[in-house]
Amino acid sequence: MSMPRAPKVSGRVLIVDDDERQRAAMADMLAGSGFEAQFAADGQEALERLTSFSADVIVSDLVMPRMDGFELLRRLKDSGDVTPTIALTGFGSMEKALSAIHDLKAFWFLEKPVEPRSFKALLERAIRYKRSLQKADELKRDLSLRGVLGDLVGSSPAMQQIFSLIRQVAPTSAPVLICGESGTGKELVAREIHNYSPRGDGPFVAINAAALPDTLIESELFGHEKGAFTGAMERSAGCFEQAHGGTIFLDEIGEMPQSTQPKLLRVLEDLRVRRLGGKCEIPVDARVLAATSQSLGTHLREELYYRLSVFQIVIPPLRERKEDIPFIAEALLQNLNKKHGTRVTGLDADVLDLLHRYDWPGNVRELRNVLERAAIVTGVGPVRMKDLPSPAFGPGSRHAAQQPPVPDGSITLQPGQPLMKLEEAYIKLTLDHVRGNRKLAAEMLGISLRTLQNRIAIMRDEAKAATSD
Repeated sequence: MSMPRAPKVSGRVLIVDDDERQRAAMADMLAGSGFEAQFAADGQEALERLTSFSADVIVSDLVMPRMDGFELLRRLKDSGDVTPTIALTGFGSMEKALSAIHDLKAFWFLEKPVEPRSFKALLERAIRYKRSLQKADELKRDLSLRGVLGDLVGSSPAMQQIFSLIRQVAPTSAPVLICGESGTGKELVAREIHNYSPRGDGPFVAINAAALPDTLIESELFGHEKGAFTGAMERSAGCFEQAHGGTIFLDEIGEMPQSTQPKLLRVLEDLRVRRLGGKCEIPVDARVLAATSQSLGTHLREELYYRLSVFQIVIPPLRERKEDIPFIAEALLQNLNKKHGTRVTGLDADVLDLLHRYDWPGNVRELRNVLERAAIVTGVGPVRMKDLPSPAFGPGSRHAAQQPPVPDGSITLQPGQPLMKLEEAYIKLTLDHVRGNRKLAAEMLGISLRTLQNRIAIMRDEAKAATSD
């Protein structure tokens, strides 16, 4: 079984060598491989080339006339140029190569004659390193702006702390567990970690453990061979294989079946997957990010929890960082204008005041839904009170600034009434109360989403049985 291929890396290479035959040989090695190469005969010519050629990596001989590789590296270092440089060294010159690496910060070295496969592999490593440095600089610039990091917005101390944690963990390969209520933006955090990591050019593959039946989740994660089970008409790669060279995001990890958790732990430890029905293990290189909106104490095996939570990021609910609401609303309205062709210019003061007084049980996702409806109604100009949903926003009486009352008589208590009937009525009332949002209903009922889904299925089966009778 062949190993999945990592995404190809291409870039611009400046080759500096006084030996014309050596330059020609390296040009042949790079032909057709996606690298754009330019050449210089010595360090002086290389510096002149760099004024008009933005190289991702420099490959330089150390011994050359006029300006040798050591002086070139020294000039680059003194100017603050962070372009990775690979030093070329002849037989018996290892000491000089190591000196260039330690003293002049060369990226690595290659011995002559250069072997093509090693040459290309080292170029790719150097280019990935350069791009990770660039992304780190982008991250610092974004954080220097007023509370903006990609699609994440917030000037509160809590969000600034989130940004800081993303900056720290993004360049590493450590697993990250992202915790927070439904709608707080856990997947956005995961995507920003991926975007600012050295894997940012690779795939980002997301899977929601709560959205898949137990019978399908292993096939989705690990893939399957043709004929592995009824309906497996052809071979299929799982999410780990699809994420090779990038990141896999396991959303609602607490909903993963207990029977699947040991298999996931094995993959995380061995970095190898076996497709369902397969006989061979396939190496995979995917960084794992996971998220949950619930306490994992009773849902996740202890060893898997420790493996996934090497680094934790806890996203506070919107009600605990209401100072972020004006900035989030501004960013959301800009995106909604692009999506719907509207020209909404902002929020009236009384609208903003209402947004501040509301507790947002659905967090940023609920805020987006309210603003999307308001943007469509408004069309042009600022959002006014009349453009908002009525009654104001959410259904939960303990959350809303202006709470709609629960209709009297929704549940009638009678002595001796079966508990199952009361439970069924309460689940229906809660679902109506949150307009069918099952995640929010499960949180309000104090049960997991999977438990709620199972009970809804039982209620549906009982209703069908009663109809057939």
